[in-house]
Amino acid sequence: MLFNTLNFLLFFIIVTSLYFIFPHKYRWFLLLSASCYFYMSFIPIYVLILAFTITIDFYAGIFIEKYHDKKRLWFLFASLCANIGILSFFKYYNFLNNNLTSIFGHLGHTNPIPHLNIILPIGLSFHTFQAMSYTIEVYRGNHKAERHFGIFALYVMFYPQLVAGPIERPQNLLHQFKEKHRFEYLNLVAGLRLILYGLFLKMVIADNLSDYVNTVYASPEKFNSLSIIIALSFYSFQIYCDFCGYSLIAIGSAKVMGFKLMNNFKTPYFSRSISEFWQRWHISLSTWFKDYLYIPLGGNRVKISRWMFNIFIVFAISGLWHGANWTFVIWGVLWGFLNILEYLFRKFIPIASHDEPFKLHHLINIFSMFIIATGLWVFFRSESIGKAKLIFESLLTNIHISDSFHVKTFMWVFIVFFLGFEILFNKHRIDKWFEPRSIYIRWAFYFFFIFVIIAFAGVENIPFIYFQF
Repeated sequence: MLFNTLNFLLFFIIVTSLYFIFPHKYRWFLLLSASCYFYMSFIPIYVLILAFTITIDFYAGIFIEKYHDKKRLWFLFASLCANIGILSFFKYYNFLNNNLTSIFGHLGHTNPIPHLNIILPIGLSFHTFQAMSYTIEVYRGNHKAERHFGIFALYVMFYPQLVAGPIERPQNLLHQFKEKHRFEYLNLVAGLRLILYGLFLKMVIADNLSDYVNTVYASPEKFNSLSIIIALSFYSFQIYCDFCGYSLIAIGSAKVMGFKLMNNFKTPYFSRSISEFWQRWHISLSTWFKDYLYIPLGGNRVKISRWMFNIFIVFAISGLWHGANWTFVIWGVLWGFLNILEYLFRKFIPIASHDEPFKLHHLINIFSMFIIATGLWVFFRSESIGKAKLIFESLLTNIHISDSFHVKTFMWVFIVFFLGFEILFNKHRIDKWFEPRSIYIRWAFYFFFIFVIIAFAGVENIPFIYFQF
């Protein structure tokens, strides 16, 4: 069930209405049932995978809290193995097996391990990491083990952020399922604002850009350098509007019921440095890797050589988390390499402070970061290393004017609108930005978003990009 469909709109209205009608003590069951239905609308049988890992993690948390000796570590280990094992099998089995086949082939042998037709459970990487954060936090003593199986299952399966985040922590989300949320008009308005803007980003900007991007990426050798540059830039906007749009719809859907989910984006294309970009992009994942991998490895409290190793490991695994393909690994490693370069040469690179206005050197840094991100997105978007190489080759060699693939004018107009909104919402999220505005300004924005969604959204319901992860 996609957020950008009428089916979800009906689902959302029914579930939210019932949530406030139901007595508080039964609301967890309503949300859990709705979340199961939501997840089973994709591939029903895969709900059993969630049931298995939820059961393992639930009892692991209880036993981790119960024991105070080495048994605690064993229960944590069992929980992590169950989660990582499931993720590895469904997401990386064929990737590893295909690489083994290549190695055996070079050696003149046949790989005896069979290829399996595995369909990746939707959102597996997201709810796996959310479940792992629970047992890790219980082990660290930062959160008490949850004794209500249904509440814990809901923590993992909460439908707004089940398939593409934000990746929550137990400290922020678990206790909210036990609190009695009353209907509040301000929550309704704030949530609907987020949903409306999220649909605008997804259905108007991301989906309309996808046609041009897909056409150029399919046969880059047929297009000149300018067309390729436009396509690469469009993909930067497409993936951001697609994923940020999902996150805002998720946060807004939860907000209407009184739940607070963490922000996942903070105008990342206004970043002035590599490190700042990763403080603003996919925040829930970046902080997850920071807290559960980077800091345990030693963070920046070690020798420079070890710190560089830590950065490479974190970004390489982050790349692999996104997909079972060497293109994702290269994407992550390149980000790590640039992060290290920036650290080593930071004193020679003017980086504006976060509070500075948009000055010239500020804009230069922003534009430079956009170029870097756009170039690296090529590996993220390409199906193979060969396709990424072909794109760069076509970009550098097809320098001619003919055979240009023209872009519809309204696409440029919406990008200008989008950049204007990003400037407006740079310091305050859209729901907060609207609060002090006059009723005329608010409704002018509402009518604009509704109109362009109706007028320019395609009839095809294009899945969110991050659903594949």
